Amino acid sequence: MMIDTLELSDIPAEDEALRAEIRIFLNDTIGHLDPDVRARSWMGFDADFSRRLAERGWLGLTLPTQYGGAGNGPFARFVLSEELLAAGAPVSAHWIADRQSGPLILKYGTEAQKQFYLPRISNAEAFFCIGMSEPDSGSDLASIRTRATRTEHGWTLNGSKIWTTNAQHSHYMIALVRTSGDTADRYKGLSQIIIDLKLPGVTVRPIKDMAGDAHFSEVFFDNVQCPADALIGTEGDGWAQVNAELAFERSGPERLYSSMVLLESWLLHCRHVGISDAHTVAALGAIVSWLAVLRSMSISLTAKLVRGENPALEATLVKDLGTEIEQAIPRIIGDVLGASPETPIPASLRRTLVYLEQLAPSFSLRGGTREILRGIIARGLGLR
Repeated sequence: MMIDTLELSDIPAEDEALRAEIRIFLNDTIGHLDPDVRARSWMGFDADFSRRLAERGWLGLTLPTQYGGAGNGPFARFVLSEELLAAGAPVSAHWIADRQSGPLILKYGTEAQKQFYLPRISNAEAFFCIGMSEPDSGSDLASIRTRATRTEHGWTLNGSKIWTTNAQHSHYMIALVRTSGDTADRYKGLSQIIIDLKLPGVTVRPIKDMAGDAHFSEVFFDNVQCPADALIGTEGDGWAQVNAELAFERSGPERLYSSMVLLESWLLHCRHVGISDAHTVAALGAIVSWLAVLRSMSISLTAKLVRGENPALEATLVKDLGTEIEQAIPRIIGDVLGASPETPIPASLRRTLVYLEQLAPSFSLRGGTREILRGIIARGLGLR
């Protein structure tokens, strides 16, 4: 399968019109926060903020109205996501549920699962995490060892997951588990189940990172008894379902804006002190041109979603390239600031830069490592 040509697309006027209202809301709610706080953005957990979004109908934006959603299209969610991330809004509480768990349940879930979970997602009453990576497996999702064994009353779950974002704050996990065969079977025998993280036998241990935050956790399952309706989709089709879920994760604008608050803070500093030397202008030009191309590509992915197409492969390419610019921005800005040590740097800008320099290595891990992504791209190009 070759990568299709991405056609240049525009955001429809009715969706673009959402920006003004969103910006007013964000200015009122987070406009007072320091940039190093806002820089945490979709790693910043704030359940109250998520509930305020839900009150405005901005969660479950693309879910059908019969399940509590707003029934809008992918472009409306693109605009909302772009504004939230560019402003550094603390979206982490609802992000996974809204971005991928809800659409996954809508696509593969039973009617009962849709009726139960989707309204709760739209009301910020159900936060989800995703259980994919496992200890000693790296990014090799096909080597899953966590097992769900069918019983008379449902499923018995044993195993563990690692690098699970916000597990300690979430109500549910959608986990990729083995329901038949063994690790030698690779893609066969894998299924997805919804796990209530309050069930006996579930243990969550947060992992603290270099920045002092604990976004990730290890999650252990010791004879956890899950009900029969915990299975989502078809038993044994977990690999195909996970790839569809990862397409939801990789196709949005969040792979471009992790360093945007830093960029904004740096530009404000440059304007304030009147910095316009050739080094600074060249650095800004490189960043803006890079972001402009990737944003156009991301909009084109959204247009494919609107047409009912599956841009999984193209999303992988944008995620890989987006990770590069997200990681490059702190380095580029740090180099420019370091080249003029005589110019004082505001404390808030310094804190923001330090935070993102510590966090940036994780950008090429979340959503698939660079090596895994480039292997997928190579297969799509027929190179392997």
